[in-house]
Amino acid sequence: MTGTALTEADEFDEIYGLGVVEIPTNQTVRRIDDDDQVYRSAKEKYTAVVEAIKVAHAKQQPVLVGTTSIEKSELLSDLLTNSNIKHNVLNARQHEREAQIVADAGKLGAVTIATNMAGRGTDIKLGGNLEVTIVDAMTADPEANLDKITRGVEAEHKVGERAVKNAGGLFVLATERHESRRIDNQLRGRSGRQGDPGRSSFFLSLDDDLMRIFGSERLEKVLNSLGMKEGEAIVHPWVNKSLERAQAKVEGRNFDIRKQLLKFDDVMNDQRKVIFGQRREIMEAEDLAEITQDMRHQVIDDLMAQFMPSKSYADQWDTEGLQAAVVEQLGFEVPVSDWAAEEGVDDEEICIKLENASDAFMAKKAVDFGSDNMRTIEKQVLLEAIDGKWREHLLTLEHLRSVVGFRGYAQRDPLNEYKSEAFQLFQSLLDSLRQRVSQVLGHARMRTNEEQKAIMDEMMLQKGALQRQAKTAGGAQGARPVFNESDVTTWGNPGRNDKCPCGSGKKFKHCHGKL
Repeated sequence: MTGTALTEADEFDEIYGLGVVEIPTNQTVRRIDDDDQVYRSAKEKYTAVVEAIKVAHAKQQPVLVGTTSIEKSELLSDLLTNSNIKHNVLNARQHEREAQIVADAGKLGAVTIATNMAGRGTDIKLGGNLEVTIVDAMTADPEANLDKITRGVEAEHKVGERAVKNAGGLFVLATERHESRRIDNQLRGRSGRQGDPGRSSFFLSLDDDLMRIFGSERLEKVLNSLGMKEGEAIVHPWVNKSLERAQAKVEGRNFDIRKQLLKFDDVMNDQRKVIFGQRREIMEAEDLAEITQDMRHQVIDDLMAQFMPSKSYADQWDTEGLQAAVVEQLGFEVPVSDWAAEEGVDDEEICIKLENASDAFMAKKAVDFGSDNMRTIEKQVLLEAIDGKWREHLLTLEHLRSVVGFRGYAQRDPLNEYKSEAFQLFQSLLDSLRQRVSQVLGHARMRTNEEQKAIMDEMMLQKGALQRQAKTAGGAQGARPVFNESDVTTWGNPGRNDKCPCGSGKKFKHCHGKL
């Protein structure tokens, strides 16, 4: 539900599979959209902008000036100040007064400079925002009668609204075109709402970013050869159409960049679905013994492949290495060397014996812990292992993504390289996850009474140390020197959003911490 999605219809369709339908406006649009005015230099453009604002301000028409950056909005603010035109500036540095500035932008004679003006959460209503004006009036006089104040404010608002409509409604004046038509349409759409009168105009120069992309030097040579004087502007519907075509090209290029990023993200997203699907199954399952058993058996298969490869001779088996690895990764001892010395034994039989031994070991552990406790431990270990390994995997994928672009120098597609290596990393993630879960569960054991007592004593010691440290810090804080504005060492070390140590009650960043 937005009035500016039509220019992005292709992206909505291709990325999200959503169609875009244009719904007619509730009231007929009465806004006058002027043709773009193109000047040779930024200086000429800003001079023309100030003159246009003076003309509108002289007849008390409210003006909303759109800029593309804070620097440009403050430059324009200085020009208006030098011309003695009272105005408000709305950018990231005035975020606390944002709603109030937007609410006042439709008042008679108001001039508002804004950066990237979209919805902002507040309507610009001709004559000012009625609700905000009532709240301000009640705040100024809390003892007054609400109904009386409301009637008075409504009467004044109607007079102001009629005066603004007679002056031509809200005049939206843009000082540059954006790379996206959608942002320009959002700015233009702030005027002429619900059948109100209004006007919009774009002032451009050959120094603008968008104009420089499409060969403003050649255009400047043509203008000079035609004898175009300083301060004159090109105004023609063809200019509008050519600029919109230029914006469409830039939008297409940006869309291609986003589409490529999405392809990379889809690789990670497929893996995310697998991991989070497994995680949900674990959270919903009552008994995880079968899952942990499968993991143990897979670890045993991996160990067998490492120390007793299939189709190898018995004298090539590393039975001692296998025996040590079983102790380290699964937590129990087995006589692998003795099994291997038996007449006619093969690797499959040893694998079955290892699996049976591991099942018996974990069954005994479940009896020692209690079946309910064992289920809780298994769930906790599985979830912690998945979360930890997934975080590590995401970091690894991020590093891979930052360098895989260099594969293009070797005439290899970075996306295919990323898919291939991400798949290998995911396989490694699953292997390490099985090993981690099997290792933790295999080495888990009940604490003795002595160990529990030692842990409690250690916790009490740490608690006492923290209490002493807090008392020491409190004493040091009490002895802190009195704030001295000229001596920074007396300020302490406040954060930007902490109260200022001078005692003003303001945040530090708004008081003595101002940049």
